[in-house]
Amino acid sequence: MSRAGTLEKLIDRAVRRPRGHLLAQRLRRERPDATPGELLAELEKQYLRRVSRLGGAVGAVAAVPAVGTGTALALSSGQLASFMSSSATYLMAVASLHGVDVDDVERRRTLLLAALLGEEGAKAVSGELGLGTLYWGKAALTKLPLSTVRSVNKALTRRVVRWSATRGGALVFGRLAPFGIGAVIGYRGTRALGRNVVEGARQEFGPAPATFPAGPTER
Repeated sequence: MSRAGTLEKLIDRAVRRPRGHLLAQRLRRERPDATPGELLAELEKQYLRRVSRLGGAVGAVAAVPAVGTGTALALSSGQLASFMSSSATYLMAVASLHGVDVDDVERRRTLLLAALLGEEGAKAVSGELGLGTLYWGKAALTKLPLSTVRSVNKALTRRVVRWSATRGGALVFGRLAPFGIGAVIGYRGTRALGRNVVEGARQEFGPAPATFPAGPTER
């Protein structure tokens, strides 16, 4: 399967059942006195910690002499799937705390594709839709017809494939570096990708709401 086909398959799998609303609900139960802003900050911290550890773990395994390059590359592919899944769950949890009802797979895909590109993704969506604001996740996404959403997704997918061919590819080979260097590259590199997603989420939804809106659902 081509790089583009593999990436699209991973994204499709990640947005099927991200369970982000359950994560948001759990955080609200655990911290009943926290504000939306405090919970969003906690979500960011947990997400970045998780994806950083995923990247570092693969780099550490690749440094073990008994592990061949083929095995390490397979692990990297699995780590990419986990990164996509974690990113989708994080984004849907952010949407939930903002009161945005992400009610179908295509709209979830838009959120993930745009967030992977960070600020560039927000600008791309705003340009595609002719919006005057970068905070399109709240105001526009849930109201757009699916035909428009699918058109935006096609444009975003092309951008993400190009992004993956540069940053994603370099990160995979960096994790294969010997003597434990790969673990450092994997940790820092995957954390950098995670920060890109966090920035993308901020561009999608804007500042934290002052109060909790009515809880959205994911169907």
